Amino acid sequence: MAHLDKLSIRDFRNLARADLIFPPTGVVVIGDNGQGKTNLLEAIYYFQLLRSVRGARDTDLVRFDASAFHLHATVTTNGEHELSAAFGRGRKKVVVDGAEAKRLSGALGSLPAIVISPRDVALVSGSPSERRRFLDVALALTSPRYLNALQKYRGALSRRNAALRGVARGLQSDESVAVWEPALAESGAVLLCERVAWMDRHEPEFTRLTAAIGEPEPMTMRYVTSISDPRDATAQLSDTLARKRTLDIRRGLTHTGPHRDDIALQIGGHDLRTFGSGGQQRTAAITLRLLEAETLKAHSGSDPLLLLDDPFAELDVRRSAHILALLRETVTGQTILTVPRAGDIPSDLSSLPRWRIADGVISESASNVA
Repeated sequence: MAHLDKLSIRDFRNLARADLIFPPTGVVVIGDNGQGKTNLLEAIYYFQLLRSVRGARDTDLVRFDASAFHLHATVTTNGEHELSAAFGRGRKKVVVDGAEAKRLSGALGSLPAIVISPRDVALVSGSPSERRRFLDVALALTSPRYLNALQKYRGALSRRNAALRGVARGLQSDESVAVWEPALAESGAVLLCERVAWMDRHEPEFTRLTAAIGEPEPMTMRYVTSISDPRDATAQLSDTLARKRTLDIRRGLTHTGPHRDDIALQIGGHDLRTFGSGGQQRTAAITLRLLEAETLKAHSGSDPLLLLDDPFAELDVRRSAHILALLRETVTGQTILTVPRAGDIPSDLSSLPRWRIADGVISESASNVA
């Protein structure tokens, strides 16, 4: 299983300096809101995506009045490894076992982890881009083919959109748009096929897990795309891009492709985003995180690190207990939980050592020393 042994933090968010040794089973970090609990989890997860889990720019992760942030970790993932990441003066540097990563993509997933927090409700209530990003992260971290196609697709999409605007202003010809369509169709077909395959594997599990959490109404998910047959995705994408070129030029954007697709989440046959309660939406969001954990585990053969950011806030006791039971079944390894009060610690995690955090300073709880 993935295991975080040591972590050193310098000037990351409000964490000026921290040198931490993590217990094998994990730890609970207790502190009021705004003291740095989520920042700590964000620093740990940085070794997974090499970017902020909250979507912030690297420059915004640097502590006020500092010029750079530095992170260093000793981790166990099929052996012990040394990881470091730093950002300053507009440059990011990632080092794995003493060697600087020439391409950041080669260091992605160095510390397999998932984060579960109340903000995950945006996976259900938010825009389609939230759900597409969920798929992109889960698949890019576990499929080099997907990651390569995603990078090519984004590059071709950006260039085609720029060409569309150039044609609309009379600065370029239609051919400057068409030239990017073969790359979009080819890489887009890879994204589409891998997303559909992931959905086919996990659709029944999504319904099963939401029922196990205690949801009486059946919940379902399905992939929504304009492509009728993924087996012929390259040809269909190519044809649709050509047919809609004039419309795209007029609007200045590419309106066809995986960047427009979505995951439809339903409860009892109705749109969960519109008809689901807050608790039902949270149930679906946490279930998606459970499926993400299963995906990471299937790829690496070991449990990812489980980072829980006050995950049961605003959930009823029954639903929270079922979710925690499923979490402990799915991810049996190291757990790092943050809560505002000791009373918020679920009984199943009450045996974990406790740390306190205040104004970005982390200390061992007195109860651990006694």
